[in-house]
Amino acid sequence: MASQATAKLPLTSSARKISLTVNKWKYEVYVEPEWILRDVLRDQLGFLSIKDMCNGYGACGSCTVIMDGRPVLSCMTFAAECDSATIETAEGVAVDMQDLIEAYVMNHCMQCGYCTPGFVVTAKALLDRIPKPTEGEIRDALGGNICRCGTYTQHILAIKEVTGNA
Repeated sequence: MASQATAKLPLTSSARKISLTVNKWKYEVYVEPEWILRDVLRDQLGFLSIKDMCNGYGACGSCTVIMDGRPVLSCMTFAAECDSATIETAEGVAVDMQDLIEAYVMNHCMQCGYCTPGFVVTAKALLDRIPKPTEGEIRDALGGNICRCGTYTQHILAIKEVTGNA
């Protein structure tokens, strides 16, 4: 399944076409060298789970995506460097890991919900790498994510519940 995305921003002669697989869908999109992945995924491809809480300083984790199996801050990643990358956003995690989403709901992880997509993506990346993480490993993995509502304990409980370590 391929989709041709059209740029909504003006393109110059330095733009280049990249191919991405996002949540198992293939996309081709033109990007400028200075464009960041967060803006391409959110503004051009419509993945609205990717947030911008820290204005692109890489300080909050709300724009986290899984790229080629690793969690990355999409606000700190140039889109032009992502040609042929496989990316998973919170929209993809919601489809693939219903148990994680249900644990987040049951443990009241979402008060305002703004940070939730970044936490969920980070949690999935952790569970892909370490299926039964310790509480310390969970805390380390979530360390780059900020929750202004203060639901850190609930995020840890939800992940422990999914792994059977609750």
